[in-house]
Amino acid sequence: MTRAFLPLLCGMVVLSAPAGAQTAAGPAAQPAEESPAPTWSGFASLFAYAVPDEDTFVQPTVAVDRDWLHLEARVNYEDLDTGSAWIGRNFSVGDRVTLEITPMAGAVFGNTAGVAVGYSGTLAWRTLDLSSETEYVFDAGESSNSFLYTWSELGWAPVDWFRGGLSVQRTKVYQTEFDIQRGFFGALSLGPWEASAYLFNPDADTPTVIIGVTFSF
Repeated sequence: MTRAFLPLLCGMVVLSAPAGAQTAAGPAAQPAEESPAPTWSGFASLFAYAVPDEDTFVQPTVAVDRDWLHLEARVNYEDLDTGSAWIGRNFSVGDRVTLEITPMAGAVFGNTAGVAVGYSGTLAWRTLDLSSETEYVFDAGESSNSFLYTWSELGWAPVDWFRGGLSVQRTKVYQTEFDIQRGFFGALSLGPWEASAYLFNPDADTPTVIIGVTFSF
């Protein structure tokens, strides 16, 4: 009985040894990769407007993004002595041709008061881009004061530190002889900083000059 049992026991040990060895030598289980946590990013900008026959004024904007969320605050954008607060959702599609667009809704308060809807977006291909920031303000006082604002640019960036092109805008912040103002711009970048200059209505007796600085983070 003992002689019959010993060979059977040895056989079981031999058969089980390769399986155990293979398990020990196999690759260790890798932990599942975790997606990086969303971080905050955004920009702060300050633009100075030199408008013919009107006082010079400044227009600050601060915007922050976290994943799909976009928050933005503006002063002197919809009107002088007027502020606005915005919330939006970021979308991005494309590889060679990219589209980034953010539909937004906001509240306007101050000299002009009401609600607004709009978007900001950029369509880019290689060194060319078409960007637009457009909104419609529904005036809470008189519907006749509701207004469509737009600022659009066709830009070309042949190098990392320079971008220039054509721009158009329609605004109620100041008045000129042109309802749709058009001109050109140039911008220089150094790290997170960008300095830009715009010349609107170059064929007018006195063009409108806008100088801006933007810090991105």
